[in-house]
Amino acid sequence: MKKKNFDIRLDQLVKHNSPYAIFEEVKNNFIHHYHISEFIILREIFDDYINLMEGRNPKYKKCSVKFHDIQHTAEVILALSRLIDGYNIKNPHNKFSVNKVKLVLIAAIFHDIGYLQKADEPDSSGAKYTKIHVYRSVEIAEDYFNEKKVLNKKDLELVKKFILSTEVNIDLSRIKYKDKKDQILAYMITTADFLGQMSSRTYLEKLLFLYKEFKEGGITAYSSELDLLHKTPQFYNFVLNKLKKDFNSVYEYAKIHFQTRYRINKNLYIVAIERQINYLKENIKTEEDLYKKLRRMNETGTTIF
Repeated sequence: MKKKNFDIRLDQLVKHNSPYAIFEEVKNNFIHHYHISEFIILREIFDDYINLMEGRNPKYKKCSVKFHDIQHTAEVILALSRLIDGYNIKNPHNKFSVNKVKLVLIAAIFHDIGYLQKADEPDSSGAKYTKIHVYRSVEIAEDYFNEKKVLNKKDLELVKKFILSTEVNIDLSRIKYKDKKDQILAYMITTADFLGQMSSRTYLEKLLFLYKEFKEGGITAYSSELDLLHKTPQFYNFVLNKLKKDFNSVYEYAKIHFQTRYRINKNLYIVAIERQINYLKENIKTEEDLYKKLRRMNETGTTIF
């Protein structure tokens, strides 16, 4: 029996565990509005990002954290591209400029690169940078583009502002944007960071990794893995409030994207997140549940967590 559109899950739209498949979908969203030649530099930068994360750049070690990993970044970039697509669909005569879209996508690529450790650092984990990782992301991005020389000073400064806007507790009014559309894009990258991570098919499983990052990074708000999961519904309420009040409800542009590209009259990000939260509330009661009820399988039936 053919699956009806309203039954389709977010993770079924693209191969969610393949960063290259995800980035191909980002390209598809991009070329609805801009020439494909403009995407070439984004692909090149994304490839360089993968090399950085995989330890193929001599200046840095391989990424050692498992929550803020390549998959997370790819899902954030995809969410951002969908928000941009939705905005451009709604505003066909006042779209974002191609240059600004490229800059915010670049910022999304680098927004969590600050967990990387330099090659000469003592053995440990990049999780120790949890509290300052956004600021390190800005530094690493600046270092990369000073060598790459593909952005002028003005554009690099905007990329840095976009990265800074993803700091979870930052007051966005402190970051001054000269253009109203730049402000909207800042709302979008921050919104995409939340949507991408919390809608991920493996979000609940990866919260166990997030707890380890928090613990090593000196964040003491959670006493155990189970405590973190039990407080996640409360965190979602906090996020939803920020999406609406602080980020001007730009998450709603995702629904326009899904309506137009898939004929699905829902915001699949919110649907996916609320499905996760409901599962969490109903099934995760004890520490034993963490390992019995948080197991996902890939397309071949292999347990991935």
